Amino acid sequence: MFLGEFEYKIDEKGRVPIPPKFRRDLKDGVVLAAGPEKCIIAYSIPEWNKLADSLTSGTIAASKLRRLNRAFFATAFNIQIDNQGRIALPVPLREYAGIEDELIIAGVNTYLELWNKEQWEAEKSISQEQAWQIIESLERH
Repeated sequence: MFLGEFEYKIDEKGRVPIPPKFRRDLKDGVVLAAGPEKCIIAYSIPEWNKLADSLTSGTIAASKLRRLNRAFFATAFNIQIDNQGRIALPVPLREYAGIEDELIIAGVNTYLELWNKEQWEAEKSISQEQAWQIIESLERH
């Protein structure tokens, strides 16, 4: 389980450290993809495989499945962690997420999200505001 929020600077080669406590879980590599809220999502290989299986085993129309596969898998990158615990962030994903020199890595249970620092502050505020409303709606059912 990935928990917490970590602030880092990107080096001149576009690399960022993975928080030390997550490195063991990501030792086999990490898959980076564009997240729905203009962030980068990072999955361990086993979690990525589970996600891929769930996306391709549903009862979705073939044309929609092809679109989904293009949108999700064609823009993903399989990345290895270097000996210093860093990953190189691909330029297309950095541009998509608006990440230039500082970023936030947020643990989100089974995956990580990498955010532009300012966008993260805005998203965190909204998420925290709505979280209890969502929890309370779940408790009523």
